[in-house]
Amino acid sequence: MTRGYAPAPCGPRSGIRMHSYTHMCIFSVVALSVFETLADPTRRRIVEALRKGEVAVNDIVDAVDIQQSGVSRYLRILHEAGFVEVRPEGPKRLYSLRPEPFRELDAWVTKYRGLWEARLDRFAEELRRKEKRRVAKREETSP
Repeated sequence: MTRGYAPAPCGPRSGIRMHSYTHMCIFSVVALSVFETLADPTRRRIVEALRKGEVAVNDIVDAVDIQQSGVSRYLRILHEAGFVEVRPEGPKRLYSLRPEPFRELDAWVTKYRGLWEARLDRFAEELRRKEKRRVAKREETSP
């Protein structure tokens, strides 16, 4: 082990995946940001399919209209990014959304909401002023 480096935890929620080849371990960072994870339209469709609660893989396949292998791949990515959790029930695997990444997204948007709302308020006020000037100008020029 290199001096100054400590082993990192592995697993879907740590953002680090460990590949083990005989006695050698290779660590790769696979953490996607919330935005990167949701950037893919198919992953967003899967998230939409999971909004109502636990859903079996076959039902997700029907909802997003792609093959089961593709849905499984996207679910793996969503699971590794912490967006979904899986619960085995007999031969089925039931997937549901986890609230934490959505809270993270909401917190980020909230930081910028005030900025954009203030800009939009100023824009709306300027539009009102222009409309008043236009009406006043029209009234001055009308006989």
